[in-house]
Amino acid sequence: MRNLIGHETLLTIGCGAIIEDELGRILLQRRTDNNTWGIPGGIMEIGETFEETVMREVLEETNLVLKDLSLFGLYSGNIGFATYPNGDQVYSVQIILFTKNYDGQLNRNNESKELYFIAKENLPSNLNPTQAPFILDWKSDTQKPILK
Repeated sequence: MRNLIGHETLLTIGCGAIIEDELGRILLQRRTDNNTWGIPGGIMEIGETFEETVMREVLEETNLVLKDLSLFGLYSGNIGFATYPNGDQVYSVQIILFTKNYDGQLNRNNESKELYFIAKENLPSNLNPTQAPFILDWKSDTQKPILK
């Protein structure tokens, strides 16, 4: 696709997971490409469901197998615009799922510098700007499906 349109804006569907541990902390990853903190997730592939996308991406990025997913929120608008380090531009509608139930040992892949469960009062200041709205909604206990 990029061979045809270059760096022009593509419409994508992103799926991410707000994962809470038993202490009520959120799992955040500090990415290698932009050094910001965000939740694990990624872009939907053709034929996948939202749940399949988030489960695949989280497994790849964290080694965790998610269970009992529920809808946290649907996000669109200006926060959906992003430019990747290589110049590719996207507009992404975000489907954010939530769980407190998962299996596996936390282990990062090459997309992550760090993976930590972080308490609400200790959130880093350099949140990924396209993910900050739903992380801050989680912080403020807005854990219900929302349209933004």
